[in-house]
Amino acid sequence: MAKLISWNIDSLNAALTSTSARARLSQDVLQKITTYDADVIAIQETKLPSDGPSDKHLELLKEYFPDYIVEWVSSVPPAKKGYAGTMILYKQGLQAQKLLPKLGAPDTMDDEGRLLVLEFDKFFFVNVYTPNSGDGLRRLADRQKWDALYADYLSALDKKKPVIACGDFNVAHKEIDLANPVANHFSAGFTDEEREDFTKLLNKGFIDSFRFVHGDVKDVYSWWGQRVKTSKINNSGWRIDYFLVSDRIKDTITKSEMIDSGPRQDHTPILLELDL
Repeated sequence: MAKLISWNIDSLNAALTSTSARARLSQDVLQKITTYDADVIAIQETKLPSDGPSDKHLELLKEYFPDYIVEWVSSVPPAKKGYAGTMILYKQGLQAQKLLPKLGAPDTMDDEGRLLVLEFDKFFFVNVYTPNSGDGLRRLADRQKWDALYADYLSALDKKKPVIACGDFNVAHKEIDLANPVANHFSAGFTDEEREDFTKLLNKGFIDSFRFVHGDVKDVYSWWGQRVKTSKINNSGWRIDYFLVSDRIKDTITKSEMIDSGPRQDHTPILLELDL
């Protein structure tokens, strides 16, 4: 049985070192993740410096996850400092090879630490933080190029061995994947273009594990905006975090669900279990 968790943490430094009310909520979520005893934990939006986690960060991480190996990739010049970034923790004793692919994506997307891959014996594990199309959809065209390149990359991996791809995909695929589809039809993350690109990705031989397990269940989301204080209380959310798996291993899935992050708004962790 493989147990996997993915979470957009929205600043690893803040979650580990801050004493703010929000940081305490993040620390509660980290503590909850420890109770799952996951084999692999993917983290997005670490927002770490270009040289990665400090000794202090690693020391604090070890307090939560003492028996894990830590791999990371951060945003580096010419991309913005302290931006995006991904990390994977996996249990000691597991054998994995770290891959840092470049997609040939536009602008500085390849330099933003958005893609981190581990090759295990039976599968590739892909952690992604998909670029947001931004205010006014200013980055939509570049985002679409990213989507196409990412889909091709996953498809190429899938020809070698099964793929498990997780992370913040920054898209709600269907109308049931967000609380207010009509009002957000032209919002970043719910444009026709982004949704079609996600469909194209799935059509390359992948399944959305949550929908595979739960069907068309409604009102289950992975993200609630921080700008509206009542978004989580009212469950006015979006499902933009996913575990995708190669179609040929879909029948090994035993669980795909959200992990309750309590009152903390923003992203909640997601869980996948497979009997590989």
